[in-house]
Parts: sequence; C-alpha cells; structure tokens
Amino acid sequence: MGQPPMESQSSATVVTATLQELLNWAKASSLWPLTFGTACCAIEMMCAGAGRFDLDRFGAGAFRASPRQADVMIVAGTVNYKMASRIRRLYDMMAEPKYVIAMGACAIGGGPYFEHAYNVVRGVDLIIPVDVYVPGCPPRPEALLEGLMRLQDKIQLGRATGGMPQHKQRQADGATADEAVEADDRLPLPQQTGCVEVQDKPLVFRHQQYK
Repeated sequence: MGQPPMESQSSATVVTATLQELLNWAKASSLWPLTFGTACCAIEMMCAGAGRFDLDRFGAGAFRASPRQADVMIVAGTVNYKMASRIRRLYDMMAEPKYVIAMGACAIGGGPYFEHAYNVVRGVDLIIPVDVYVPGCPPRPEALLEGLMRLQDKIQLGRATGGMPQHKQRQADGATADEAVEADDRLPLPQQTGCVEVQDKPLVFRHQQYK
C-alpha cells in the first residue's frame, strides 16, 4: 500500500498580479525612515524602533541618518517656525517616492502650544504634504505602528502622494501654473505675532484677547 499523497502536492496555488501592484508591494515592504525628531514624540518613535515593539518586523526598521537614503519622514513633535525651513530642506533632499507621517498633536495642528506661543506652526502639512496623521499627546508606539501599517495600505492601493511636488498638487486642485510654483517657495507665516496693538489698550499678547 503506497503512501498517501502530501497535501502540498495535491493542490497548487497560483498568484497573479500586475506590475504596478508588485512595485507597490515592494515599496510598502521596504520603507526606510529618516532618523529625525523635532520634539518629545521622538522618544515614542525610538521606543517603536526598539526591541519591545520591533518596527523592523514591518519592513521599516532601517533608520537612515541621511535624507538621501530615506523615503519616510516621521515628523515627531512640535514644529517651530525656525525649524520649518529645515524640515522643508530635509524633505526636498529625500529620494522619491517619499512619504510623511505626522506624529502627535503638535505636528498635526500645533498642539497645546499653538494657542499660547507665537513660534509654533499650526500643523506640518503647511510645510510639506502629509500622508498619515497619528494623533495623541504623545501617541504610544503602538499608534505609530498602526500609522505605519495605514501608510503601507495607502502605498499598496496607490493612494499615497509619493512626494508629488506641491505645485503639481495645487495645479490639480485648480490653481494656475504661476500661482502654484510661486506658492511652493513660501513658508507659513506666523499665525500669532507675539505682540499686537489693540485700539485704546496697551500692547498685549494675541491669545490674551480671547480670554
């Protein structure tokens, strides 16, 4: 009596995919984040890359020290106006396709500091295009892992920006070519001047007007 056939021999699986789907799968499975943190949320980003949470099991643990070797920028923490031009410069030096994760309430919308400080940018998406927002103050490492998986989903579905120049995005939104290119050279102006003059009153801080 012969041996029964093995299950792997009795059935075969054939997987088909388009070339673009294979390319998207390769991009999503080999993300290289930039070793870069703007404020306190960078501590949680470092925890996500450590042994307990092991960011590398998702194919994104190769943190690079040079923006020319990275394709993911995790903006972890508060963005000041003095830092805005540096973030734009690092983003421009990254190789395409490139993606951005805004980590924490400060990177998303200024956080608790925007109301009481004149030097905080109200969201990093005023400077560079953002693909995934990870809320929290601070978000735990598990939240960053969830944001990374959502970015991988967007890449595989072809919905991530991939570093589309902002002037092209503005043209797609209806702006003229000259208006779009001119806007690319502008950095966000401070929303709060720090000290403003109110009629019939002494100089006060802007946030004090609303208290």
